[in-house]
Amino acid sequence: MSAITDLINKLISYFECIPHWLTALLSRIGIAMVFWKSGRTKVVTGPDAGFLELSDSTFFLFEHEYALPILPVNLAAHLATYAEHLFPILLVIGLATRFSAFALLGMTLVIQIFVYPNAWAVHGLWAGVLLFVMSRGPGMVSIDHFLKKAS
Repeated sequence: MSAITDLINKLISYFECIPHWLTALLSRIGIAMVFWKSGRTKVVTGPDAGFLELSDSTFFLFEHEYALPILPVNLAAHLATYAEHLFPILLVIGLATRFSAFALLGMTLVIQIFVYPNAWAVHGLWAGVLLFVMSRGPGMVSIDHFLKKAS
């Protein structure tokens, strides 16, 4: 039994050597891509389209499928699309990282409560990653780290 305990303790000590900057960076990029990809589905693409020109299907989704009880359809569609573009960029570069994660956590909660209440497993995973970034910070590979170091 002692050999198994020693092996377990040895493995745990190796796991504890995983640097925070690596887990933070992978968490930031991974969760950012979820929201970025969602945001890109909401805009018109092509040579004649504006960068954040919302598609007709986006307004349809916000009116019929998402149907938030508080915000008007037009406002909700624009806010969600802008948030799904801005906050992922900030997460990836590590600028205002904790606040960006907080904003996306708020969006996740709205989606969970009002839009897809049965998708708690996916939203729980998103929330866990966002809470990790909020609580532990962006790590050394971030603009926030360099700004804090410079001050």
